Amino acid sequence: MPNLKDLKNRIASVKSTRKITKAMQMVAAAKLRRAQDAAEAARPYAERFNAVMGGLAASAAGSPSAPKLLSGTGSDQTHLLVVMTAERGLCGGFNGNIAKLARQKANELLAAGKTVKILTVGKKGRDAIKREFGDHFVGHVDLTEVKRVGYADAQGIAKDVLGRFDTGEFDVATLFFARFENVVTQHPTARQVIPATFEETEGESTLYDYEPSEEAILADLLPRGVATQVFTALLENAASEQGARMSAMDNATRNAGEMIDKLTIEFNRSRQAVITNELIEIISGAEAL
Repeated sequence: MPNLKDLKNRIASVKSTRKITKAMQMVAAAKLRRAQDAAEAARPYAERFNAVMGGLAASAAGSPSAPKLLSGTGSDQTHLLVVMTAERGLCGGFNGNIAKLARQKANELLAAGKTVKILTVGKKGRDAIKREFGDHFVGHVDLTEVKRVGYADAQGIAKDVLGRFDTGEFDVATLFFARFENVVTQHPTARQVIPATFEETEGESTLYDYEPSEEAILADLLPRGVATQVFTALLENAASEQGARMSAMDNATRNAGEMIDKLTIEFNRSRQAVITNELIEIISGAEAL
């Protein structure tokens, strides 16, 4: 049984930890509000942009002059996996779930005889999959110094991906991130961005007349579409990270409180046992006299 001093030190240590987790929960709650507003504000633009692009893509599909970003290279042998996670931990299963989805996809592709290349965004994703797939890494984007994600950050990542595609380094690119739903739920998501894929939108191509041709417009908009997808993924990740951290720190605070209660009970029982033993010794000594 631990002595009273050890129990007292443990109680003090857990109380200090609870103060830290409570503070982190409050900070995450404040950051979550801004991140959630940014993610939700970006969704209507991204959805409408994809709808218009889907209409253009449907019109240009099969055309010999269709942009390479739409038609692809004609092969799916080499895949680039862009794994987007956080720069910091203590956010529950947020980073682990994204890394798990990326590992599953990589294993499926390798089992099918495909070539896999991995570009990581965020230190935690790199650390999570580096041991198993370190030989497949081709690059890393460090956002440690970025306090608030902006479109310029997404453009930098998109420029890197597009540059690799133009030089023929890969045939298919897929983003891995977490789509924010609420504080408790964040969905790990895989979204193919090259070749571009769009949900079917009936009537889009008949509502508008485009000048110049659909192919020319697509050639200009598709690179922006990649940057838009990356930016949307970064915003969703930012909201998901803070939501997951807020939930994780709330659970940690509750667990610390329960541990303090248990340790306090154990401390009181030990102290009572010590007092009882001292009384027995005093009584025994008095009887001996």
